[in-house]
Amino acid sequence: MIKEEAYLSNDQTYSIFKYNDYVIRFLAPYSLDRYTEVKEWDNGYLVVMAKYRHNDVDEEEYIDLIPILENLYFDAEEFLKPIKKVRILYD
Repeated sequence: MIKEEAYLSNDQTYSIFKYNDYVIRFLAPYSLDRYTEVKEWDNGYLVVMAKYRHNDVDEEEYIDLIPILENLYFDAEEFLKPIKKVRILYD
């Protein structure tokens, strides 16, 4: 892993955001099949393309990590500061 990169994926009902040694899971939309592309990263706000089971065409999805991190008692600003890029990565 590159220190300036974070990774997004999903596993059944959870979205997974990985950065360094942190793995943050949060509920994903019920019919999410997989994330396909990160279109934009803006300090905690993601615009991604996602494939849903009910649609043959990818849809644009928005993820705001700041409230998720704050609910986990992270200093969101400090945590997100070094992240320059987010990529889709499935194990």
